[in-house]
Amino acid sequence: MTASLVSTTIRSHDGRLVESRTDVLAVEEPLEIRIRNRPFAVTMRTPGHDEELAVGFLVGEGLLRTREDLVDVQPCERNEFGNAVNVRPGPLLPVDFAAAARHVYTTSSCGVCGKASIEAVRAKAAAPVRGLSVRRDVLERLPFSLAQGQDGFAETGGLHAAAICDQEGRVVVLREDVGRHNAVDKAVGRMFLDGQVSLPDFLLMVSGRASFEIMQKAAMAGIGLVAAVSAPSSLAVRFAQEMNQALVGFLRPPRFNVYSHPERIIGESP
Repeated sequence: MTASLVSTTIRSHDGRLVESRTDVLAVEEPLEIRIRNRPFAVTMRTPGHDEELAVGFLVGEGLLRTREDLVDVQPCERNEFGNAVNVRPGPLLPVDFAAAARHVYTTSSCGVCGKASIEAVRAKAAAPVRGLSVRRDVLERLPFSLAQGQDGFAETGGLHAAAICDQEGRVVVLREDVGRHNAVDKAVGRMFLDGQVSLPDFLLMVSGRASFEIMQKAAMAGIGLVAAVSAPSSLAVRFAQEMNQALVGFLRPPRFNVYSHPERIIGESP
């Protein structure tokens, strides 16, 4: 059993049949993200790839924009909140700890909404992302590719997944977490650490729904196409339209819905 999974004994009911058996659960624990050894944010996540999560989170916040902005990221000793990761940015990179007060505690299903939120993200992103076009057959392969990499979900049924794929639908990195936004942060963080700072030539595939926060994180990473297994929110659609992102929902081949920029889906009927 890994640090991200734990076993427990349950009473299983199936009609009149009742039995005790072992079940596997996804672990949910807090992670404190520190910058220069000062607390910056706390998020509930599934342990594993914590350094990637911290880096991806800070990319989404607009703090890390170039590889030179990051000196290193290291795990800290376990603290009263749980696990901790310290990020050491470049010495000249300004960090507004006061503005981070809203991130003191972030649940695994959190999100932000409203006009002010869109304007704040637009200001951070500076400009709409570069549009990415993909073929319809590439889109239709994505759910299968995602499912193949969801080992944790297969065991627990309780983990979300996010995959960053190239224009041909090949999975470059896939991460799982109890929080869908954490899974995205982990995937983006891995790409950033590997030197892929901006991702206009890649698309994002997520399990579950497409929230505003998912679109925000994709935009901050430069991703211009997001596909989700389930529904988008109204704010996610509005944000995608304004930020030049193609948004696909209910991707369950052969069916799917295109909520913004349908011209980016090559081979789609008018």
